[in-house]
Amino acid sequence: MSTVDLTGRVALVTGGAGGIGSAVVRRLARLGASVAVLDLDAAGARRVASAAGGIAIAGDVTDPSTMPAVVAQVEKEFGRLDIVHLNAGIGGGQVGIDSLDVARYRKLVGVNVDHVVYGLCAAVPALRRAGGGKIVITSSLAGLAAMPADPLYTLTKHAVVGYVRAAGKALAADGIVVAALCPGFVDTLLLGAAREEFVAVEFPLLTPSDIADALESVIAEAEPGEAWIIQAGGKASAYQFRGVPGVGGGQLPPDVVLGRV
Repeated sequence: MSTVDLTGRVALVTGGAGGIGSAVVRRLARLGASVAVLDLDAAGARRVASAAGGIAIAGDVTDPSTMPAVVAQVEKEFGRLDIVHLNAGIGGGQVGIDSLDVARYRKLVGVNVDHVVYGLCAAVPALRRAGGGKIVITSSLAGLAAMPADPLYTLTKHAVVGYVRAAGKALAADGIVVAALCPGFVDTLLLGAAREEFVAVEFPLLTPSDIADALESVIAEAEPGEAWIIQAGGKASAYQFRGVPGVGGGQLPPDVVLGRV
């Protein structure tokens, strides 16, 4: 039985009409939260929000004006904002190491990186007004390890993990916990044609419900700046980063702010 009680809390989920997003919306609503569902797919957002008793907002997360407007709408509707799941994301769709479709690359960075920065910057003032809160950002195991089949996707997810680690420490004093969720392969439309290959070799895939379970654990237990991993058949847990080499070959702790005494 869950120990997370979100009664009276307000949550915002981006990419909320998709497989992971819709599972998270349902879970947050079941835990007692009022949920705003943001997605480019207006009809999908309405469908998910209606089932969860929340509100639907259509918008393009790559537009710098979207997230501030959405946060303002959520505060106007519910009076506060406590939990933000920046979940919208897309695949690379190209290797990007010997040729580059610039338009597709910019779209990838817009969704996977820019949206995270826009979303966090828009959410932080609202969470401060609420006295603190949680921001969980969907990254990937590709944010912690190389995925040679999709270097550009790997680039964006590594960027998210680095941003979370730094922003998490910077915002901790405000009572705002920023953490990343780094799942392995999840059985959603994002897998595309590769899903058949996974099925053919009986590769275990996570389900959207597994990600909702992991998100619940992150909300309950994550410390600022942590990246939580989840693999099929396992439990979500915080990834243990190594320190970086210091003077004389020693190890500096991961949370050292370089350049400051």
